Amino acid sequence: MPSVLVTGAARGIGRATVLRLAAAGWDVVAGVRRAQHGDELAQEKPGRISSLILDLTDEQQVASLEQALPARLDAVVNNAGIAVAGPLEAVSPAELRHQLEVNVVGQAAVTQAVLPRLRESRGRIVFISSVSGRVATPMFAPYNASKFALEGVADALRMELAPWGIRVVLIEPAQTDTDLWRNAEQTFDETVAAMSPEHRELYAKHLEGMRKSIPRAARMAAPVDGVAATIEKALTASRPRARYVVGANARVQVALGAITPTAVLDRVLSTGLGVPRRA
Repeated sequence: MPSVLVTGAARGIGRATVLRLAAAGWDVVAGVRRAQHGDELAQEKPGRISSLILDLTDEQQVASLEQALPARLDAVVNNAGIAVAGPLEAVSPAELRHQLEVNVVGQAAVTQAVLPRLRESRGRIVFISSVSGRVATPMFAPYNASKFALEGVADALRMELAPWGIRVVLIEPAQTDTDLWRNAEQTFDETVAAMSPEHRELYAKHLEGMRKSIPRAARMAAPVDGVAATIEKALTASRPRARYVVGANARVQVALGAITPTAVLDRVLSTGLGVPRRA
């Protein structure tokens, strides 16, 4: 049976992917940050799902993949990620570094660690990106930066690894029904509370608009099963695409982003996020 490592497997897209692949006959190694989550996953499909503790920002844990993974590995699904939001002026350098450390550096580090196995199996690398890696939106600059960077990493890696027959695929969903959107209002409140009084005053109208946009965006969130199904397709297709845009909503956003003049797109996105025309 083929084997795969899925990072960020405790919930959301990662969990749905682990369960779907295990049901399809894959031997799945679920990368989680807490042993309890790994145990819960393993109980869902005994014999098909195993787990390991994997924090992408922990160099020792990433290095230990060499000993922890099975001798044969056919694929890695780089799913783990976080989202830092808010006006960029109010995001600390430490927060920005952490965003990039998890979503870009950590993904690259895991990929480097498993490449010897994937070279032997002529395996596949899947990166969970986002429409946010194609179209930037105000108040999400750190997250956009990480996903734009991930797209560049995957594009370059796809060409570099082609001589060994290793396929590299990007999955690009739009809003997905995960904890990110279920907890969006609480996360927003925490973001605002962490800002300085000066920044809260400067960006008061931005923040008010962002708060109003959250319920609308959450209602648009698509089920995780659609993303998991697309990941399975990327892993099993004889000739996988370089990119899979998941869902009609995502396809519309990407298409409009590609053909809309920048000034018009800026105005549409700013209006949607409640950015005022004047401070």
